[in-house]
Amino acid sequence: MKKYWKSIEETNPDYIPVPDEKFEQEEKSAILDMLQDKVTGAKASRREFLKLCGYSFTLASVAASCERPIEKAIPYLIKPEEVTPGQASYYASSFFDGEEFAGIIVKVRDGRPIKIEGNKLCPVGQSGTTAKVQASLLSLYDQANYTYPLAGGEKADWEKADAEITQKLKEIVAKKGNITLLTSTIISPSLRESCNEFLKAHPGSSWVQYDSISFSGMLEANQKTFGKSMIPMYRFNNADLIVSFGADFLGTWLLPAEFARQYSTTRTLTGGRKRLSRLIQFETGLSITGSSADHRILMKPSQEAVLLGNIYNRVASATGFSSLEVPEAPFDIDTVIEQLIEAKGRALIVSGSNDVSMQMMVNAINQMLGSYGATIDLSHQVLLKQGDDQQFNELLEKMQSGQTDALIVYNANPVFDHPSGEKVRKAIEKVPLVISLSNAPDETSELADYICPDHHFLASWGDSEPVKGLFTLAQPLIRPLGDTRQICETLLKWSGKEQLPLEFLKEVWRKTHYNSSRELIFTDFWNNCLQKGVLDKRETQKASLAFSRDALRSVTFHGNTPGSGFELSVYSSVALGSGKYANNPWLQELPDPVSKISWDNYVSISPSDAAAMGIETGNMLKLNDELELPACIQPGQTPGTVSVAMGYGRKAGGKVAETVGKNIMPLVYGKGNTRLYHGIVELEKIAGSYELALSQSHHNMEGRDIVRETNLDKYLENPASGNEMHKEHQKHMVTLYEKVQFDGIHWGMAIDLNKCTGCSSCVIGCQAENNIPVIGKKEVANRRIMHWIRIDRYFSGDPINPKVHFQPVMCQHCDNAPCENVCPVAATNHSNEGINQMAYIRCIGTKYCINNCPYKVRRFNWFAYVNNQNFDYHINNDLGKMVLNPDVTVRERGVVEKCSFCIQRIQEAKLKAKLENRVLAEGDVTPACAQACPSGAIIFGDLNDENSEISKLYKDPRNYYLLEELHTLPTVGYLTRVRNETV
Repeated sequence: MKKYWKSIEETNPDYIPVPDEKFEQEEKSAILDMLQDKVTGAKASRREFLKLCGYSFTLASVAASCERPIEKAIPYLIKPEEVTPGQASYYASSFFDGEEFAGIIVKVRDGRPIKIEGNKLCPVGQSGTTAKVQASLLSLYDQANYTYPLAGGEKADWEKADAEITQKLKEIVAKKGNITLLTSTIISPSLRESCNEFLKAHPGSSWVQYDSISFSGMLEANQKTFGKSMIPMYRFNNADLIVSFGADFLGTWLLPAEFARQYSTTRTLTGGRKRLSRLIQFETGLSITGSSADHRILMKPSQEAVLLGNIYNRVASATGFSSLEVPEAPFDIDTVIEQLIEAKGRALIVSGSNDVSMQMMVNAINQMLGSYGATIDLSHQVLLKQGDDQQFNELLEKMQSGQTDALIVYNANPVFDHPSGEKVRKAIEKVPLVISLSNAPDETSELADYICPDHHFLASWGDSEPVKGLFTLAQPLIRPLGDTRQICETLLKWSGKEQLPLEFLKEVWRKTHYNSSRELIFTDFWNNCLQKGVLDKRETQKASLAFSRDALRSVTFHGNTPGSGFELSVYSSVALGSGKYANNPWLQELPDPVSKISWDNYVSISPSDAAAMGIETGNMLKLNDELELPACIQPGQTPGTVSVAMGYGRKAGGKVAETVGKNIMPLVYGKGNTRLYHGIVELEKIAGSYELALSQSHHNMEGRDIVRETNLDKYLENPASGNEMHKEHQKHMVTLYEKVQFDGIHWGMAIDLNKCTGCSSCVIGCQAENNIPVIGKKEVANRRIMHWIRIDRYFSGDPINPKVHFQPVMCQHCDNAPCENVCPVAATNHSNEGINQMAYIRCIGTKYCINNCPYKVRRFNWFAYVNNQNFDYHINNDLGKMVLNPDVTVRERGVVEKCSFCIQRIQEAKLKAKLENRVLAEGDVTPACAQACPSGAIIFGDLNDENSEISKLYKDPRNYYLLEELHTLPTVGYLTRVRNETV
């Protein structure tokens, strides 16, 4: 039987799990603390504990009939027509943070945005989101956000700040000085227009766009090969073969939610489909995309250019084009090249490198393979990532030489996330007038003379054009939580134009999208666009851009040769990205999908290198005598390399951001005018160890067939391949339980492991929906993480380059639930619709149900996480509590909680159907996890409806249940993963 494992220790054949004495001591201490007399401080005796239990059992029998009194109620003096207290409203809007885009729907309760979902009407991403998009809601209620303008570090009013800034800008213009507007990529047409208005009003001004994660190399490569600086739309759904060089397109690269949706359509085997795409990933550190790959090939950053050059020459030879002078490949890639040539017209090759030469070779290979017009769409160009590294470098030189008189910074933090951050800091300090428009503190805004904070995006009017011709609208869902002002209004005011953002936005849309003077018709058009959130004006005809082969003469293979030491690869994590959301505790506590570590960055090192240097996970390492970080032995890391996540080590940004991790960016380097996210480091093991909040070994398979998989060729011979044990288990079902019958609805869930990428969007979606508390690093390390859904990650095969398997696990809602039998107060019970329910008010915290659950999906509240200074996160202050969902109980200390299939959503859908005098229909109920999933891996519905999608999936030969030999009869099914490996 194939062996699966979660930690490197389990690869040892003699490995035997031993009890964690520290963990056991923590459990005992917490239990005694719960029973401690709060007045005298005395610990409870065994007799007192039993007396307390007896009293609790009696009390629990009447508790269900009691309701907690309302503590605060503020009635409307005059109720707005559009608001019904207790009833949610949904509004279309847009998310763009300078890095990632999503069309969204925002749920608002009593004036508070409490949940973000994907907008299914938006062609980019549709219903899916990423973890960052889900968690961006919490940043609205961040106490660290600016709430008023600042002048010289002191609170100021807008009138005074505007007067002083306007006067200083006029003086600079009068002396023909230089004013520079430094922003992230702007995809908002109305904001671009307001920037242009500012430039017109201040002659001699300039505008530089800077991206924290640069795509400048791709823009320059496309300029050279196609004559146009642009990023095309990639069509992974049209590709039979995808070859990626370090582009984590399922996790963080460019449009991850959209690409995950596209990719999942090529990996489905439902509905009679018999084909799968094949994904080959070359990479240094193990990523989400690499984890999903059919073939993963280890590569050092210095080898990428040579590998691409060899692929180019072989494809050129096969297609009749001239070759380049390229060094020999460091290892055999003949099979990959043969597959690319065979898949001509249906192949796609992408690279995550910011090196111009590499991107030009990628373009050339795609051109020879006929990818343009098939798997790459030049007509629908992506407008994200327009930052120009060369322009920023020129700005840096001007600031250093004193040629910049004023710098206005919006949504950019180069002091932190640029490799030459310290140089940028010193250069900005030389600028006489620095103005920040940031809505939250950062390392760059700390240098500003004036801080004129922008609204949070959920409190702003705006628009976006993420793809050429596709427009989306954003509308405010809440009044600004402070004396802030939208950047559009600020720039217009400084330009001498008094206009509110909504008026200006409508004016821009009137000019751009509407060619009639009839205001009434425009109002109908506007309201329709605002309601949908989308206006699609994309061109349908294919763009024809001539490819210039002469441009390849500038391709070089120099500058990537490593020196002594380890090659460093710096990557963007699914949680923190470049570090913009480092103060977001939801994202800090999200376990990394690959390493399963939260609350830190670390040095990922190969098992072979770790063994050679005597390194264990948690040992402290010194990089280049500059930076100290803990080690993490990571299967899948290329030997001779290390990987470290960016975005950590903030010096400003809030109490959470400033206490977590180290900034790795000073150790990376650039090449020419572009930033490359790798470098060379000397690695030294030093004294000391560091505890990492590691959750990957909290739960183990222990030899059971929890993960099931097969290969495509075997699946085509037998659709039940890899799932043979399912029928065996069904044959031997003998039970004393009476068979449960569900006459009405029987809720169930199916998870297609072929589609699940492990991206963890579902984890944050569930946390936001169900008021799941943040417990901090110490408690996560103590195995008390509270997430109702976890993504189990398993390895198999060679520890140097293993196969990876992701499996979401939540409460299985067993029809023969072992937790229900052992609860002494019937706090956990089964509904007549197949849901395992928790009555929190009855639970007395015996934890019998937890001990009796074979799936380990129940969570215990060891502490009061609300209003507790030991857990000083968002639910410890009135502002942070505004994010809480009033339809879900905030659980007290000493009770058990778990997945409820989002029962509140089920009840809401029932009430709506009742008011509409109809029965529930397919798709009326979507749990938070399923709605957040960008790849559509999670399906929910009624098992008693034979025509429902869930019923069809349950009949699929790939369907199985976790630990089905126990006959717990789970109502969560899993579809066996099918890989498309070559034999």
